[in-house]
Amino acid sequence: MNNKWIAALPIVRAIAILGVILVHATSFASIEMTQSPLFYGYTWLNIFFKFGTPVFIMLSSLVLFYNYGNKKMDAARLKVFYHNRLKYILLPYAVASVCYFLLVQITVRQDRSWLEAWTSFGKELITGSAYTHLYFVFISLQFYVLFPLLLKMCRRPAVGPWIIPTGFLIQWGFVLWNKYELHIVEKGSISLSYMGVYALGAYIGLHYDRIQPWLDSVCNAGATSYRVYRRWNVLLWASWMLVSLSHVQIWFVTRSTGHEFNSLWYEALWCVHTALSAVVLLQTGHLFIRKLSQRSLHVLNRLGQLSFGIYLLHPLWLAGYRKLAWHQGNELLYALYIGSGYVLAIALSWIVVSWSFKHISWAWIALGSPPAGSRKAEAAHQPAPSKRTLKL
Repeated sequence: MNNKWIAALPIVRAIAILGVILVHATSFASIEMTQSPLFYGYTWLNIFFKFGTPVFIMLSSLVLFYNYGNKKMDAARLKVFYHNRLKYILLPYAVASVCYFLLVQITVRQDRSWLEAWTSFGKELITGSAYTHLYFVFISLQFYVLFPLLLKMCRRPAVGPWIIPTGFLIQWGFVLWNKYELHIVEKGSISLSYMGVYALGAYIGLHYDRIQPWLDSVCNAGATSYRVYRRWNVLLWASWMLVSLSHVQIWFVTRSTGHEFNSLWYEALWCVHTALSAVVLLQTGHLFIRKLSQRSLHVLNRLGQLSFGIYLLHPLWLAGYRKLAWHQGNELLYALYIGSGYVLAIALSWIVVSWSFKHISWAWIALGSPPAGSRKAEAAHQPAPSKRTLKL
């Protein structure tokens, strides 16, 4: 039996991609504009919305464990699983890596010889560092390699109740090991840095039917679960706001004064902030399904469906836009400049990805799995799943 469709997931993906692009759009402002009266606002936007990538990671884990939790991973199913990941994740990642490598070499690193550049690219490709945002795809690929083993372990009765604490224990073991011995600068490109949210997604995916009433209880006074979970929801959302604002504050102090705290404080606040954000956004997705109009839901669903392609493409527009410094140093114009860049990155990425899937049958090579409704793109895809099957 196929698991039923979880309608909230594309909504959560849409919120996550909006957060990712906002973080990237404000990255320069949150560091360079320390003397601006708007600096706290730039810092708030840049830090508060850092939940985007961890939420995507949690969703990836949730989907896989939800779909495969009650299925035997035999040789045939493993073959299909890895075929799809190689085709719709690894290939677009390689294409994006080459394109961004060439962009950097031609526009920024002209002084570097092509021999040296291609030698460097080999390392960048296997570490997810060809461009700043590609680490997410790289750590996802690591997770796909480990998934069959993790699924087998999580199915064990002795392990099941301890999935979440075990995941965070592994993550923090790696954090401490790296801090005191390994000293890996790009540890964000290693999947162990996200084992907590992977474990969170795994647990929710395996027990979604049992957890769904809680996720659907926020602002849902008519539901039988509303009174049962009301206090837990208040505690969750209050904790989320407190930790998120603390995370913003510690970075505001560091960036505005130069004072640095112990690195474990930044790590802990980011860890709790993003983990709580993942659960809050899942509840938000269920809330939006009930409260928003069909038109708004259609827009968010479409954005969520296209989020992978938009993720790969949006830095291109931001890089080009930053060459046009039309604000001339004016405070208010600079704020408008940042906001315009954000909207432009979303709009252009959305238009290009949507048009490509509609008109180019091989767009999946660069942009990943085609969304529902893109007939020409799906000619290169396996038959579309039914509406009651959660798309992988």
